[in-house]
Amino acid sequence: MSTFLSQAAALEEELLAAVQAAADPDDLEAVRIRALGRKSELNGMLRSVASLPGDERRGAGQHLNAVKERLASALRERHAALEDAALESRLATERADITLPSRRQPPGRAHPISRTLDEMIAILGELGFRVAEGPHIEDDFHNFTALNMPPEHPARQDVDTFYLRAPDGGERKVLRTHTSPVQIRALRAGEPPIRIIAPGRTFRCDRDATHAPMFHQIEGLAIDRDLTMGHLKGTIATFVRAFFGRDDVEVRFRPSYFPFTEPSAEVDISYRRTERGLEIGAGGDWLEVMGCGMVHPRVLDNCGVDRTTWQGFAWGLGVERFAMLKYGIPDLRTFFESDVAWLRHYGFDMLARPNLLDGLDP
Repeated sequence: MSTFLSQAAALEEELLAAVQAAADPDDLEAVRIRALGRKSELNGMLRSVASLPGDERRGAGQHLNAVKERLASALRERHAALEDAALESRLATERADITLPSRRQPPGRAHPISRTLDEMIAILGELGFRVAEGPHIEDDFHNFTALNMPPEHPARQDVDTFYLRAPDGGERKVLRTHTSPVQIRALRAGEPPIRIIAPGRTFRCDRDATHAPMFHQIEGLAIDRDLTMGHLKGTIATFVRAFFGRDDVEVRFRPSYFPFTEPSAEVDISYRRTERGLEIGAGGDWLEVMGCGMVHPRVLDNCGVDRTTWQGFAWGLGVERFAMLKYGIPDLRTFFESDVAWLRHYGFDMLARPNLLDGLDP
Protein backbone atom coordinates (compact mmCIF):
# COMPACT_ATOMS: atom_id res chain seq x y z
CA MET A 1 0.00 0.00 0.00
CA SER A 2 1.30 3.44 -0.93
CA THR A 3 2.12 6.04 1.68
CA PHE A 4 -0.84 8.15 0.46
CA LEU A 5 -3.35 5.35 0.99
CA SER A 6 -1.83 4.52 4.37
CA GLN A 7 -2.38 8.08 5.47
CA ALA A 8 -6.01 7.93 4.23
CA ALA A 9 -6.62 4.71 6.17
CA ALA A 10 -5.17 6.17 9.36
CA LEU A 11 -7.29 9.31 8.97
CA GLU A 12 -10.45 7.24 8.40
CA GLU A 13 -9.81 5.17 11.51
CA GLU A 14 -9.24 8.30 13.59
CA LEU A 15 -12.39 10.03 12.34
CA LEU A 16 -14.60 6.96 12.77
CA ALA A 17 -13.40 6.68 16.35
CA ALA A 18 -14.26 10.35 16.90
CA VAL A 19 -17.76 9.79 15.47
CA GLN A 20 -18.41 6.94 17.90
CA ALA A 21 -17.02 8.95 20.80
CA ALA A 22 -19.35 11.94 20.21
CA ALA A 23 -21.51 12.26 23.32
CA ASP A 24 -24.18 14.67 22.03
CA PRO A 25 -25.34 16.35 18.81
CA ASP A 26 -23.00 19.33 19.33
CA ASP A 27 -19.95 17.06 19.60
CA LEU A 28 -21.11 15.15 16.54
CA GLU A 29 -21.46 18.34 14.52
CA ALA A 30 -17.88 19.30 15.39
CA VAL A 31 -16.71 15.88 14.16
CA ARG A 32 -18.71 16.28 10.95
CA ILE A 33 -17.03 19.60 10.19
CA ARG A 34 -13.62 18.09 10.96
CA ALA A 35 -14.30 15.07 8.73
CA LEU A 36 -16.28 16.48 5.80
CA GLY A 37 -15.97 20.27 6.05
CA ARG A 38 -14.58 22.30 3.18
CA LYS A 39 -11.27 22.78 5.02
CA SER A 40 -11.08 19.23 6.39
CA GLU A 41 -7.92 17.10 6.04
CA LEU A 42 -9.82 14.60 3.89
CA ASN A 43 -10.81 17.26 1.36
CA GLY A 44 -7.19 18.45 1.38
CA MET A 45 -6.07 14.97 0.43
CA LEU A 46 -8.70 14.89 -2.37
CA ARG A 47 -7.31 18.10 -3.79
CA SER A 48 -3.77 16.66 -3.70
CA VAL A 49 -4.75 13.62 -5.79
CA ALA A 50 -4.04 15.63 -8.94
CA SER A 51 -0.33 15.75 -8.03
CA LEU A 52 0.03 11.95 -7.79
CA PRO A 53 1.57 9.85 -10.61
CA GLY A 54 -0.95 8.81 -13.24
CA ASP A 55 -1.00 5.12 -12.25
CA GLU A 56 -1.91 6.03 -8.63
CA ARG A 57 -4.27 8.92 -9.29
CA ARG A 58 -7.42 6.97 -10.23
CA GLY A 59 -7.18 4.44 -7.41
CA ALA A 60 -6.44 7.14 -4.83
CA GLY A 61 -9.46 9.24 -5.85
CA GLN A 62 -11.83 6.25 -5.73
CA HIS A 63 -10.47 5.22 -2.32
CA LEU A 64 -10.89 8.70 -0.82
CA ASN A 65 -14.47 8.99 -2.14
CA ALA A 66 -15.26 5.63 -0.55
CA VAL A 67 -13.80 6.87 2.75
CA LYS A 68 -15.98 9.97 2.48
CA GLU A 69 -19.15 7.85 1.98
CA ARG A 70 -18.30 5.63 4.96
CA LEU A 71 -17.78 8.65 7.19
CA ALA A 72 -21.07 10.19 6.07
CA SER A 73 -22.90 6.92 6.77
CA ALA A 74 -21.28 6.64 10.21
CA LEU A 75 -22.32 10.23 11.01
CA ARG A 76 -25.97 9.52 10.08
CA GLU A 77 -26.09 6.37 12.18
CA ARG A 78 -24.53 8.10 15.18
CA HIS A 79 -26.95 11.02 14.85
CA ALA A 80 -29.93 8.62 14.85
CA ALA A 81 -28.49 6.79 17.87
CA LEU A 82 -28.05 10.02 19.82
CA GLU A 83 -31.64 11.08 19.02
CA ASP A 84 -32.96 7.70 20.21
CA ALA A 85 -30.92 7.96 23.40
CA ALA A 86 -32.24 11.47 24.08
CA LEU A 87 -35.83 10.30 23.58
CA GLU A 88 -35.30 7.32 25.89
CA SER A 89 -33.89 9.66 28.51
CA ARG A 90 -36.90 11.96 28.30
CA LEU A 91 -39.32 9.04 28.51
CA ALA A 92 -37.49 7.75 31.58
CA THR A 93 -37.40 11.07 33.42
CA GLU A 94 -40.42 13.13 32.29
CA ARG A 95 -43.85 12.48 33.70
CA ALA A 96 -47.29 13.93 32.89
CA ASP A 97 -49.73 14.19 35.77
CA ILE A 98 -52.95 13.06 34.11
CA THR A 99 -54.85 13.62 37.36
CA LEU A 100 -54.67 17.39 36.93
CA PRO A 101 -57.96 18.99 35.79
CA SER A 102 -58.08 20.13 32.19
CA ARG A 103 -58.03 23.79 31.29
CA ARG A 104 -61.50 25.27 31.38
CA GLN A 105 -62.81 26.37 28.01
CA PRO A 106 -65.76 28.72 27.64
CA PRO A 107 -68.79 26.79 26.37
CA GLY A 108 -69.93 27.35 22.79
CA ARG A 109 -73.03 29.43 22.16
CA ALA A 110 -75.70 29.00 19.51
CA HIS A 111 -75.94 32.01 17.19
CA PRO A 112 -79.20 33.99 17.38
CA ILE A 113 -79.81 33.28 13.68
CA SER A 114 -79.55 29.53 14.27
CA ARG A 115 -81.84 29.77 17.28
CA THR A 116 -84.41 31.89 15.42
CA LEU A 117 -84.43 29.54 12.41
CA ASP A 118 -84.94 26.56 14.75
CA GLU A 119 -87.88 28.32 16.41
CA MET A 120 -89.53 29.31 13.13
CA ILE A 121 -89.12 25.88 11.54
CA ALA A 122 -90.50 24.17 14.66
CA ILE A 123 -93.58 26.40 14.76
CA LEU A 124 -94.33 26.18 11.05
CA GLY A 125 -93.69 22.45 11.10
CA GLU A 126 -96.47 22.11 13.67
CA LEU A 127 -98.70 24.06 11.28
CA GLY A 128 -98.14 21.45 8.57
CA PHE A 129 -95.31 22.94 6.51
CA ARG A 130 -92.22 21.01 5.43
CA VAL A 131 -88.78 22.48 4.72
CA ALA A 132 -87.65 22.81 1.08
CA GLU A 133 -84.27 23.99 -0.15
CA GLY A 134 -82.75 25.29 -3.37
CA PRO A 135 -79.48 26.61 -4.84
CA HIS A 136 -77.98 29.97 -3.89
CA ILE A 137 -77.06 30.66 -7.54
CA GLU A 138 -80.18 30.91 -9.68
CA ASP A 139 -81.15 31.56 -13.27
CA ASP A 140 -83.33 34.43 -14.43
CA PHE A 141 -86.42 32.26 -14.87
CA HIS A 142 -86.61 30.90 -11.34
CA ASN A 143 -85.53 34.14 -9.63
CA PHE A 144 -87.54 36.65 -11.70
CA THR A 145 -89.57 35.54 -14.74
CA ALA A 146 -91.57 32.73 -13.16
CA LEU A 147 -92.48 35.10 -10.31
CA ASN A 148 -94.17 37.52 -12.72
CA MET A 149 -91.42 40.14 -12.37
CA PRO A 150 -91.26 42.26 -15.55
CA PRO A 151 -87.95 43.11 -17.27
CA GLU A 152 -88.05 46.69 -15.94
CA HIS A 153 -88.50 45.64 -12.31
CA PRO A 154 -85.94 47.41 -10.03
CA ALA A 155 -84.77 44.12 -8.52
CA ARG A 156 -83.36 43.12 -11.92
CA GLN A 157 -80.98 46.09 -12.01
CA ASP A 158 -77.27 45.61 -11.33
CA VAL A 159 -77.33 48.19 -8.53
CA ASP A 160 -79.74 46.02 -6.53
CA THR A 161 -78.67 42.48 -7.41
CA PHE A 162 -75.45 40.44 -7.50
CA TYR A 163 -74.94 38.98 -10.98
CA LEU A 164 -72.28 36.48 -11.99
CA ARG A 165 -70.30 36.88 -15.19
CA ALA A 166 -72.07 35.14 -18.05
CA PRO A 167 -70.26 32.34 -19.91
CA ASP A 168 -69.66 32.78 -23.63
CA GLY A 169 -73.02 32.71 -25.35
CA GLY A 170 -74.80 31.86 -22.09
CA GLU A 171 -77.13 33.56 -19.64
CA ARG A 172 -75.62 35.21 -16.59
CA LYS A 173 -76.62 33.74 -13.26
CA VAL A 174 -77.71 35.65 -10.18
CA LEU A 175 -77.24 35.22 -6.44
CA ARG A 176 -80.84 34.66 -5.42
CA THR A 177 -82.51 37.81 -4.11
CA HIS A 178 -85.13 35.85 -2.12
CA THR A 179 -86.00 32.23 -1.39
CA SER A 180 -89.01 32.41 -3.71
CA PRO A 181 -87.17 30.37 -6.40
CA VAL A 182 -87.49 27.43 -4.01
CA GLN A 183 -91.26 27.82 -4.23
CA ILE A 184 -91.07 27.82 -8.03
CA ARG A 185 -88.99 24.64 -8.02
CA ALA A 186 -91.45 22.97 -5.64
CA LEU A 187 -94.42 23.93 -7.82
CA ARG A 188 -92.73 22.63 -10.98
CA ALA A 189 -91.46 19.44 -9.35
CA GLY A 190 -94.58 18.09 -7.68
CA GLU A 191 -98.34 18.02 -7.83
CA PRO A 192 -100.43 20.07 -5.35
CA PRO A 193 -101.43 20.15 -2.59
CA ILE A 194 -98.18 21.76 -1.42
CA ARG A 195 -97.22 23.23 1.95
CA ILE A 196 -93.58 24.24 2.19
CA ILE A 197 -91.31 26.74 3.89
CA ALA A 198 -88.02 27.84 2.30
CA PRO A 199 -85.43 29.02 4.86
CA GLY A 200 -82.03 30.13 3.64
CA ARG A 201 -79.54 32.83 2.67
CA THR A 202 -80.38 35.57 0.20
CA PHE A 203 -78.24 38.31 -1.36
CA ARG A 204 -78.86 41.98 -2.23
CA CYS A 205 -76.69 45.05 -2.79
CA ASP A 206 -77.53 46.83 0.46
CA ARG A 207 -75.81 47.51 3.78
CA ASP A 208 -76.73 49.64 6.79
CA ALA A 209 -77.95 49.16 10.37
CA THR A 210 -81.05 47.27 9.17
CA HIS A 211 -79.83 45.76 5.88
CA ALA A 212 -76.99 43.45 4.88
CA PRO A 213 -75.70 42.16 1.51
CA MET A 214 -76.34 38.63 2.77
CA PHE A 215 -79.24 37.83 5.07
CA HIS A 216 -81.71 35.05 5.83
CA GLN A 217 -85.34 34.63 4.85
CA ILE A 218 -88.13 32.17 5.44
CA GLU A 219 -90.82 32.10 2.80
CA GLY A 220 -93.95 30.00 2.97
CA LEU A 221 -96.17 28.56 0.24
CA ALA A 222 -99.47 26.71 0.50
CA ILE A 223 -101.37 25.46 -2.58
CA ASP A 224 -104.67 23.60 -2.35
CA ARG A 225 -108.13 23.59 -3.88
CA ASP A 226 -109.96 25.96 -1.54
CA LEU A 227 -107.41 28.12 0.31
CA THR A 228 -108.44 31.72 0.91
CA MET A 229 -107.07 34.94 2.33
CA GLY A 230 -108.65 33.92 5.63
CA HIS A 231 -106.37 30.87 5.82
CA LEU A 232 -103.36 33.11 5.13
CA LYS A 233 -104.33 35.59 7.85
CA GLY A 234 -104.92 32.82 10.38
CA THR A 235 -101.59 31.14 9.60
CA ILE A 236 -99.58 34.35 9.97
CA ALA A 237 -101.35 35.47 13.14
CA THR A 238 -100.79 32.05 14.74
CA PHE A 239 -97.14 32.04 13.73
CA VAL A 240 -96.41 35.57 14.98
CA ARG A 241 -98.05 35.00 18.36
CA ALA A 242 -96.28 31.67 18.81
CA PHE A 243 -92.88 33.11 17.86
CA PHE A 244 -93.09 36.06 20.25
CA GLY A 245 -94.85 33.94 22.87
CA ARG A 246 -97.66 36.45 23.41
CA ASP A 247 -101.35 36.01 22.72
CA ASP A 248 -101.93 39.77 22.83
CA VAL A 249 -100.00 40.51 19.61
CA GLU A 250 -102.37 42.25 17.23
CA VAL A 251 -101.85 41.61 13.52
CA ARG A 252 -102.87 44.07 10.82
CA PHE A 253 -102.95 43.49 7.05
CA ARG A 254 -102.50 46.52 4.77
CA PRO A 255 -103.12 46.35 1.02
CA SER A 256 -99.88 46.39 -0.93
CA TYR A 257 -98.36 45.21 -4.20
CA PHE A 258 -96.04 42.34 -5.08
CA PRO A 259 -95.78 40.98 -8.63
CA PHE A 260 -96.08 37.36 -7.49
CA THR A 261 -99.22 37.71 -5.31
CA GLU A 262 -102.68 39.18 -5.89
CA PRO A 263 -104.16 40.46 -3.67
CA SER A 264 -101.05 41.39 -1.67
CA ALA A 265 -100.62 42.76 1.83
CA GLU A 266 -98.02 44.07 4.25
CA VAL A 267 -98.23 42.58 7.74
CA ASP A 268 -97.96 44.85 10.77
CA ILE A 269 -97.79 43.77 14.40
CA SER A 270 -98.61 45.80 17.49
CA TYR A 271 -95.97 47.07 19.88
CA ARG A 272 -95.28 49.78 22.41
CA ARG A 273 -92.19 51.68 23.51
CA THR A 274 -90.91 51.17 27.04
CA GLU A 275 -87.79 52.21 28.93
CA ARG A 276 -86.16 48.95 27.78
CA GLY A 277 -87.02 49.52 24.13
CA LEU A 278 -89.69 47.98 21.90
CA GLU A 279 -92.12 45.55 23.48
CA ILE A 280 -94.02 43.38 21.02
CA GLY A 281 -97.62 42.86 22.05
CA ALA A 282 -100.52 45.05 23.11
CA GLY A 283 -99.88 48.67 22.25
CA GLY A 284 -100.95 51.55 20.08
CA ASP A 285 -98.09 51.44 17.55
CA TRP A 286 -97.64 49.26 14.48
CA LEU A 287 -94.48 47.71 13.05
CA GLU A 288 -94.19 46.21 9.55
CA VAL A 289 -92.64 42.72 9.65
CA MET A 290 -93.41 40.83 6.40
CA GLY A 291 -95.24 40.71 3.09
CA CYS A 292 -97.82 38.18 1.92
CA GLY A 293 -100.66 37.52 -0.47
CA MET A 294 -102.54 35.02 -2.61
CA VAL A 295 -100.36 33.40 -5.28
CA HIS A 296 -100.74 35.27 -8.57
CA PRO A 297 -102.46 33.17 -11.29
CA ARG A 298 -99.60 33.96 -13.69
CA VAL A 299 -97.14 32.31 -11.28
CA LEU A 300 -99.31 29.19 -11.34
CA ASP A 301 -99.36 29.31 -15.16
CA ASN A 302 -95.56 29.68 -15.32
CA CYS A 303 -95.19 26.59 -13.14
CA GLY A 304 -97.69 24.46 -15.06
CA VAL A 305 -100.31 24.46 -12.29
CA ASP A 306 -103.99 24.64 -13.31
CA ARG A 307 -105.26 27.96 -11.94
CA THR A 308 -108.89 26.83 -12.28
CA THR A 309 -108.32 23.99 -9.81
CA TRP A 310 -105.61 25.19 -7.47
CA GLN A 311 -104.97 28.35 -5.55
CA GLY A 312 -102.95 29.29 -2.51
CA PHE A 313 -101.02 31.86 -0.50
CA ALA A 314 -97.40 32.83 0.14
CA TRP A 315 -95.46 35.03 2.52
CA GLY A 316 -91.87 36.00 3.24
CA LEU A 317 -90.01 37.45 6.22
CA GLY A 318 -86.47 38.38 7.23
CA VAL A 319 -85.05 36.13 9.94
CA GLU A 320 -82.63 38.76 11.24
CA ARG A 321 -85.45 41.30 11.65
CA PHE A 322 -87.48 38.91 13.79
CA ALA A 323 -84.39 38.00 15.85
CA MET A 324 -83.65 41.70 16.45
CA LEU A 325 -87.21 42.30 17.63
CA LYS A 326 -87.39 39.28 19.91
CA TYR A 327 -83.93 39.47 21.47
CA GLY A 328 -83.35 43.23 21.51
CA ILE A 329 -80.44 43.32 19.06
CA PRO A 330 -80.08 46.91 17.80
CA ASP A 331 -77.84 46.54 14.72
CA LEU A 332 -78.19 43.90 12.01
CA ARG A 333 -74.52 44.20 10.98
CA THR A 334 -73.37 42.67 14.27
CA PHE A 335 -74.88 39.32 13.25
CA PHE A 336 -72.00 38.84 10.79
CA GLU A 337 -68.99 40.35 12.61
CA SER A 338 -67.83 37.12 14.31
CA ASP A 339 -67.48 38.93 17.65
CA VAL A 340 -67.06 36.31 20.39
CA ALA A 341 -68.04 38.78 23.13
CA TRP A 342 -71.24 39.63 21.21
CA LEU A 343 -72.04 35.93 20.79
CA ARG A 344 -71.52 35.25 24.49
CA HIS A 345 -74.01 38.02 25.25
CA TYR A 346 -76.70 37.25 22.65
CA GLY A 347 -76.01 33.54 22.05
CA PHE A 348 -77.83 30.57 23.58
CA ASP A 349 -76.77 27.53 25.56
CA MET A 350 -76.33 24.79 22.97
CA LEU A 351 -77.19 22.04 25.46
CA ALA A 352 -80.42 23.62 26.65
CA ARG A 353 -83.37 22.57 24.50
CA PRO A 354 -86.34 24.77 25.46
CA ASN A 355 -89.81 24.01 24.19
CA LEU A 356 -90.00 26.12 21.06
CA LEU A 357 -93.73 25.47 20.72
CA ASP A 358 -94.91 27.03 23.99
CA GLY A 359 -96.70 29.76 22.05
CA LEU A 360 -98.92 27.34 20.12
CA ASP A 361 -102.29 26.28 21.44
CA PRO A 362 -102.46 22.51 22.14
